[in-house]
Amino acid sequence: MFDGVLVANRGEITVRVFRTLRRLGVRAVAVHTGADAGARHVREADEAVRVPSYLDIEAVVAAALAAGASAVHPGYGFLAENTAFARACGDAGLVFIGPPAAAIEAMGDKIRAKRTVAAAGVPVVPGRDEPGLTDAELKAAALEIGLPVLLKPSAGGGGKGMRLIRAAAELPEAIASARREALGSFGDDTLLAERFVENPRHIEIQVFADAHGNTVHLGERECSLQRRHQKIVEEAPSPLLDAAARERMGAAAVAAARAVGYVGAGTVEYIVSADRPDEFFFMEMNTRLQVEHPVTELVTGLDLVELQLRVAAGEPLPFGQDDVRLDGHAIEARVYAEDPERGFLPTGGRVLALAEPAGVRVDSGLDAGTEVGGSYDPMLAKVIVHGASRAEALRRLDRALASYTLLGVPTNIAFLRDLLRHPDVVSGALDTGLVERALPGLTGGRAVPDEVLAAAALERTLALEDSAPDPWDIPDGWRPGAHAWTPWIITPSGGAPVEVRVRGRAASAEVAVGGGPPVAASLTPPFTLVHGGRTVAFTAARDGDTLWLGRDGRVWALAEHVRSEGGPEGAAAGDGVVRSPMPGTVLAVKVAEGERVEEGQAVAVVEAMKMEHTVTAPLAGVVTGVPVRAGAQVALDAVLAVIEEG
Repeated sequence: MFDGVLVANRGEITVRVFRTLRRLGVRAVAVHTGADAGARHVREADEAVRVPSYLDIEAVVAAALAAGASAVHPGYGFLAENTAFARACGDAGLVFIGPPAAAIEAMGDKIRAKRTVAAAGVPVVPGRDEPGLTDAELKAAALEIGLPVLLKPSAGGGGKGMRLIRAAAELPEAIASARREALGSFGDDTLLAERFVENPRHIEIQVFADAHGNTVHLGERECSLQRRHQKIVEEAPSPLLDAAARERMGAAAVAAARAVGYVGAGTVEYIVSADRPDEFFFMEMNTRLQVEHPVTELVTGLDLVELQLRVAAGEPLPFGQDDVRLDGHAIEARVYAEDPERGFLPTGGRVLALAEPAGVRVDSGLDAGTEVGGSYDPMLAKVIVHGASRAEALRRLDRALASYTLLGVPTNIAFLRDLLRHPDVVSGALDTGLVERALPGLTGGRAVPDEVLAAAALERTLALEDSAPDPWDIPDGWRPGAHAWTPWIITPSGGAPVEVRVRGRAASAEVAVGGGPPVAASLTPPFTLVHGGRTVAFTAARDGDTLWLGRDGRVWALAEHVRSEGGPEGAAAGDGVVRSPMPGTVLAVKVAEGERVEEGQAVAVVEAMKMEHTVTAPLAGVVTGVPVRAGAQVALDAVLAVIEEG
């Protein structure tokens, strides 16, 4: 076994690999950029070395040598499937904990990979994959294969450059746009055409091979719950396959691995028709550990990182195919820094409070105080559960997500809970289009509960009570004979301001939300609300003018936007504050102070995680303030402009 291993990555995968290294008594070495100097993976390392970038091959190799590591684990993403990096490690005398560079190269090109596995007898999707197909040849190939057809770039993945064509008239523009995106993303505009499988399911097989000629598969993972070709929820085993189908697909995956002289952990991905589960086709092979590897670990009882280390150290696999057993069911949900209610815009910020689920597995790179920026992948953590049955695993995952508290960074946790309850997910009737079809019922305008708004107003009331040195200084509207109403304007993130009126002290008050009737309410520390006879406990954190509340996996960011002095009538109307929908960089400011704007007019353009978002005026009026300039870094809900209605 190695005496020291450098993990050429960051975040949750680095923390996860360190867990196995510590158990095996192997020294763990981290790399980090300047922005990640205080990150969890750096603090948990035995030694950490700063590098200019996680993609800087020369710097990462030099860091491993300087730290005295004898091997490098690439994790996933960054340099994990980079043949130049694998070769550079070998040239420097470091063991690359992954497959040979030749295997990475063979499977990295979709056209070459498809031909290689087809020659080994692995079923492939009917199509045309000759290198250098012209636009005219691609069009002819699509019509020959039969519509619908999927255009795919040869050189990359992640859904970039993919186009689904259902009508012949769509072909010219689809080919042109696919080439542009493929060239911009991968530097190569080579395309291939494949038959599109209707109601497709994404099922993959985990394979493992050693340097002694042994290759096995560890069963399958169902990864059909996706959005924009990005996985959200994965499980093992698939609810679609029976033992015979599993064995056929597993044997084909083993054949694919052997065809390229594979060593280490790899995943063979298949597309399977939900209507014809006996028919499966090779999509691609990922020559690394997968994000979703924990579900395989929970049903097999194996530590895949330990197996990677032992195989890379030259040891044979300690078991054969007949020794592999699948026990129960495991499901994983990915926690992303994104806001489903705002079209899944990327988010960010500082983790103000964190309580990850207990009693289940959580692979995470987070802790309280972590700064989540827009420079890297938005995945923050994974929650993985095991049950004796699929139904039990679904229940456990829902309860685990309900207990997950993360304040300060909007996430998709509430969306995950809603998705897991969808009838087709519960029944196992999955396909890769399910999430997109179900989105209207899973997102869009969920109202902020009255008790949340009441809690925010009472929190402000309590803060004033605690800060007032003299009871007579408390602005609670007290007067001889009765209390008057104190109105507050509470603005939920991404929503319209709401007037909430409070009469009395926080410990015993009446609260009226919007135009609703008064309700008896009280708020007591740390944050327990009694509202209309119902007791609700929240997790709370304040960040400047924003109060974050969390409960049952849902999170609300609430700002005291304006304190109304004019009474209840219309106090919340006409909010002209334009806020950033995500943390990021202001690319352009489209208005100036004193300028008149119309409702819907572009005010600013904000960019995060390579996604641009144009922010528009919520009403017609005159711009009275523009506190940002192009190039400025802004937080979620930062004020971009103020418009006075009129």
